[in-house]
Amino acid sequence: MLFRRPRLAALVLFSLLLGGCKVGRFVIYNFADTDDYKKFPSRALPVSPTPWDYPAVAVEQAPRTITTDGKEEAFDTFLEEHKTVAFLVIRRDTVVYERYFKGYHPGQMHASFSMAKSVISMLIGCAVDDGYIRNVRQPVTDFIPELKGNGFDKVTVEHLLQMTGGLKFNESYSNPFGDAASFYYGRRMYHYMGKMKLAHEPGTHFEYQSGSSQLLGWVLERAMQQHNDIRTVTRYLNDKLWAPLGMVYPASWSVDRKKGGIEKTFCCLNAPARDFAKLGSLYLHGGNWQGRQLVSKAWVDQSTRVDTTGASAWYYQYQWWLPSQEGDFMARGILGQYIYVDPARELVMVRLGTKVGGINWGAVFRDLARSWPSP
Repeated sequence: MLFRRPRLAALVLFSLLLGGCKVGRFVIYNFADTDDYKKFPSRALPVSPTPWDYPAVAVEQAPRTITTDGKEEAFDTFLEEHKTVAFLVIRRDTVVYERYFKGYHPGQMHASFSMAKSVISMLIGCAVDDGYIRNVRQPVTDFIPELKGNGFDKVTVEHLLQMTGGLKFNESYSNPFGDAASFYYGRRMYHYMGKMKLAHEPGTHFEYQSGSSQLLGWVLERAMQQHNDIRTVTRYLNDKLWAPLGMVYPASWSVDRKKGGIEKTFCCLNAPARDFAKLGSLYLHGGNWQGRQLVSKAWVDQSTRVDTTGASAWYYQYQWWLPSQEGDFMARGILGQYIYVDPARELVMVRLGTKVGGINWGAVFRDLARSWPSP
């Protein structure tokens, strides 16, 4: 409904902005941006006590040109023209190509958006390894009994991982009153999650929903608490993965509010390109990092193999995207953030951008992996 009186409309809008509600923040910020980590409160991920950085080749390896849609152009030009701010290629744990655009640099923090979904999957795997979660078929209500009245008794952890839980969730990012806006801009995440309901019988079809990934964060938090582990999700990430991987730069995970909040586990892990790449390298090595098994190989394998049972989509497994059925996989964010892994060719690629730029990056990564110059 439109306001008939401009002054009344202005007064209502001013009240929304002044009140700091989610609609007000939606109006102020409008749409997601790569520096959104500056807009929200967060928990810090410090530099690792034992930082480790990738070595780089003396002579950089890269294709001179790339052809897309029948057009050939210089590789660097292609990246810059299609809204890329960082592009990193790692072969056998060595940087073979690295470029930054639009003032970006190796230590530049960047919002992950939905790449964080792959990270919460890693942490669920760690929680299974730690015995906090018995197995992925454990009901969500074992951890969040408040959801029993909402029909979640049949929803399992695996349903959330596979996006087959049947949640009633509006993924639209253009509706200030929709679920996605509430989760992204709101400050009452526990309240929003506690009100979630089902639209379909669990395990009957796949539907990409950020609500599933956010519930996984709540499951992890409660699973730790049930074992007298009072760490936050951020601290658990730091202890299980971030510090052991030797992260070089400061990072953070955005939360819904400063005091007593929870991490936005469907998005909002913030770090530079090189440290994002280490998450890909960890899975390239089957969860083993320099002789230490940080995530079980069984979990890595289960997370990245094609599985269509229980209405699962072959191209989406345990919060990872599979661009083909040939063993490669990737984390993906809405504005063109990617961690691409090709284990067969020992390649990890990271692309960060301000927009997707009209490119099928999954196809580009696959073509690059097959044709990347040999050392």
